[in-house]
Amino acid sequence: MSKLPTFPVQLITLNVSGGPNKIIYYPQVIQMENQSLERYINQSIIQQSQALINQQVAEMPTTVVEMLGTYEIKNNQRNVLSLTQTNYTYHDKAAHGMTYIKSLTFDLEAQKKVELKDLFKPDSNYVERLSAIIQEQIKQRDIGLIEDFTEISPNQDFYIADKTLVIYFQLYEITPYVFGFPMFPISVYDIQNIIKEDGPLSRMAENN
Repeated sequence: MSKLPTFPVQLITLNVSGGPNKIIYYPQVIQMENQSLERYINQSIIQQSQALINQQVAEMPTTVVEMLGTYEIKNNQRNVLSLTQTNYTYHDKAAHGMTYIKSLTFDLEAQKKVELKDLFKPDSNYVERLSAIIQEQIKQRDIGLIEDFTEISPNQDFYIADKTLVIYFQLYEITPYVFGFPMFPISVYDIQNIIKEDGPLSRMAENN
């Protein structure tokens, strides 16, 4: 029996302004059949927007001169919604502004938000496997590190983009500021033997 086709969810852009040069754009899901899931997704997005604002304000005691929040939809197909939210803030007299990026991934089939561990089979040694791939990319791409990279954290930041899992780090987390956000794209086919069979990455790997 063939599966029913899956359609992208509908999204709109909203914004909240905190005065001149302070605006946060964020997405909201609309017209979902499952209203409780729609509310959960939208609340999760709003909470993450607020967490980024809080982080920026708490980092420095000086006045916020500029704040811009943006987002990108990375995947909206096969019942997987994955997005990133970015907050750039410049504080008075700072050498430069600071940017943070966070992401959210929802498995609409399972009706839940997923963490990195949820993408893989239990006891799959995913931390070790992903870390080895990232170490290889660091060498190949000649990425300068602040200190030696050993491994990702079990709940490392990630997003899904079509047939790719992207693991990323914050500014200064493993590289100097000039390198920007270190992003490591990993093809689902390179990790196919450890991905959860009924999970989001498994659906991404399907060719139909």
